[in-house]
Amino acid sequence: MKGTIVKGIAGFYYVKVGEKIYQCKARGIFKKDGITPAVGDEVRIEKLDEDEAVVDEILPRRNSFIRPPIANVDCFVIVVAAAKPDPNPDIIDKFLVMAEKNQTDIIICINKIDLATEDKREELEGIYRGLYPVVSVCGRTGQGIRELADLMKDRKCALAGPSGAGKSTLLNRLQSRYTVETGDISEKTKRGKHTTRHAELFETDFGALIFDTPGFTSFDILDAEEDELHYFYPEISSLIGGCRYDNCRHIKEPDCCIREAVEQGRIHESRYRSYVNQYKEIKEKRKY
Repeated sequence: MKGTIVKGIAGFYYVKVGEKIYQCKARGIFKKDGITPAVGDEVRIEKLDEDEAVVDEILPRRNSFIRPPIANVDCFVIVVAAAKPDPNPDIIDKFLVMAEKNQTDIIICINKIDLATEDKREELEGIYRGLYPVVSVCGRTGQGIRELADLMKDRKCALAGPSGAGKSTLLNRLQSRYTVETGDISEKTKRGKHTTRHAELFETDFGALIFDTPGFTSFDILDAEEDELHYFYPEISSLIGGCRYDNCRHIKEPDCCIREAVEQGRIHESRYRSYVNQYKEIKEKRKY
């Protein structure tokens, strides 16, 4: 039988086949080969009884992640709060690089718009408008949720973004079958408290599947190499080849068309600053 892993806890994998969910263990061959089944995997299972089965085969993956252990993500919904906590474009852009590198679709979701002025929201939207679909929502009231749902329709979507952005609140708005625990913002650190403890794939009422994960805010999402980073910024990638030097990294080289585009306003200064900061961070890590 063919099914999808919708949850994994303590070595057990819960595989949905049609409307039935089987509790499964994985064959020992996976461990021998260094392969770990992940939520989102399409698998073949062998039924043992009415409720239990064994994972026999993991079908080819579109993509996969170690922390959190999920696979076959069609679209990343990068969730960022308009306020409380204040948005950090550097962190947002790291998530975008991760999504670009793994060749997924991208939606930017600005949550908590009730806590920010219209000017502040417009400033944040302006950084990404024209690059990715941007939708502004309020998870507390439900404003904008229908538009977000329409963008996510018929895809396996993972909510990712800084802690405290309201991902669990949005998940509760986007599906009505489960209630996901939500957390408050720490007054001391101004950061959110993690509320998700394991990866799970939720069904929605509008045709999308949503990964709820504990880990996209806590692991090193910046795994690009310095010589490939510019390919993961679409507004930079589209201009590659126009610099004087073929190996231009767009930091301080002369006759750089990327820096020229920044000066002309064709590339947003915030995005360029993020690119430079990430480039330097990657280069510094390489030393060690």
